[in-house]
Amino acid sequence: MTAKKTIVVKQVASAARRPAIQTATLKGLGLNKMHRTRELEDTPSVRGMVNSISHLVKIVEERG
Repeated sequence: MTAKKTIVVKQVASAARRPAIQTATLKGLGLNKMHRTRELEDTPSVRGMVNSISHLVKIVEERG
């Protein structure tokens, strides 16, 4: 069994005064407060969400 690839994403900017779609994308990734990190499965949909709010989050680590 192969280990799934994951990425660790950290929120580095506030969602205050951002369009609702960006706030919803942050919540979809499980982020809602500054400096929180989440380990997410590395899938094309997750990568697309991260790329769409790349100014608010940072990929800290890629595992797998």
